[in-house]
Amino acid sequence: MSVFDAILLFLAGFLSGAANAVAGGGTFITFGAMTLVGLPPIVANATSSVTQFPGYITSTLAYSADIRHFWRGALLLCLISAVGALAGALILLALDNPSFRALVPWLLLGATALFAAGPWLKPAPKPGHEAAVGSLAGSLAQFVTAIYGGFFGAGMGVMMLATLGLTQAGDYHRLNALKNMLAMVIAAVAIVVFVSGGVVAWPQAIIMIPGGALGGYAGVWIAKRVPQNAVRGFVVAVGLFLAFYYFAKG
Repeated sequence: MSVFDAILLFLAGFLSGAANAVAGGGTFITFGAMTLVGLPPIVANATSSVTQFPGYITSTLAYSADIRHFWRGALLLCLISAVGALAGALILLALDNPSFRALVPWLLLGATALFAAGPWLKPAPKPGHEAAVGSLAGSLAQFVTAIYGGFFGAGMGVMMLATLGLTQAGDYHRLNALKNMLAMVIAAVAIVVFVSGGVVAWPQAIIMIPGGALGGYAGVWIAKRVPQNAVRGFVVAVGLFLAFYYFAKG
């Protein structure tokens, strides 16, 4: 790994953390940077999960007051998420890099479209309702989302927030708290599978993680000065660039 690659990865980690703090979509940036420095797509995808995980932990802790009201009822969805993430991660490891590479541009296009539609997919506020969990429809939707999260993950947060809004009760903040909690479970299970499968590039991950931490802190400053739509537009542009990059490479 050259000095230029290390700088690029650190900056990508920083931009990813900042984007996640403002609008989400940091996975596009970390995945893209790792592919540009030459990592195979499966390794880049697995390593991106590792670099995003600290952010899932901190965002879940930030909602700890809300989670205390419904965590017992959410245990079933946590279990469903763990099983789905395990299935998704194992499906990824069952593929070879050429097979996964063929899927990547389509996955990126779908995830980019989902991310771009995020503002219109936010659940309608339901003040005064607890975040009821455990319905059959909600469980099935979460299982499918968890499979996707374990397999690829880009756009998972938007997808999960949309499905939770359709299948669960609760105001936006409680649903977002539930989403963060479930995303942490999905990422944790996927990371265990990826580490066991030996597909995590640890030197690259170690460089990107502190960049992501600094970016997350700076995201608070950015959020006060840069419109969220501008950050969202940047992330969408990155997603489209990566999709067409993989289409061009074949």
